[in-house]
Amino acid sequence: MAAIRPAALLVCCFFAACNPFAPGSDDSPADPTCDPLSISGLFQCFQAAYSFRDTTAYGPLLAGDFVFIYRDYERGIDVTWGRDDEMRATYGLFRNTQKLDLIWNNIVSTATDSDRVTVVRSFNLMITFNPTDIERVDGLANLTFARERVTDPWKIVRWRDESNF
Repeated sequence: MAAIRPAALLVCCFFAACNPFAPGSDDSPADPTCDPLSISGLFQCFQAAYSFRDTTAYGPLLAGDFVFIYRDYERGIDVTWGRDDEMRATYGLFRNTQKLDLIWNNIVSTATDSDRVTVVRSFNLMITFNPTDIERVDGLANLTFARERVTDPWKIVRWRDESNF
């Protein structure tokens, strides 16, 4: 019985060092079941990449000539950046948050060309930096997708953020 006490004390000390009610970040990869061969599948991949905060899942969704656009209302201008800046910004977002909850809502409009599709879709994004610092972003994502061949996955070539943030 005396030999069991040190082992039990050691186990208690080990578990006291980790708090099961405050787990760390989820570093598991994004859902591999999404399929960017369809537009709805690409939206699922986008949502999974944000949910798991996984840039290795997010990066392949962007075309090499990707452009992100948002309106800087204070300066009264549109600001744009390319794929590299988008990946740096997204990496920072993913690393500096505890949780991202992205919900894709209704599709407002769709325009189809021979090799491009533009979808305007509403979304809600809840960004949890910590339990006392939570931001909510609502708005529209105006996304243009392209692919060269029908067998290729869709890629995002343009994203105009029309949110309230």
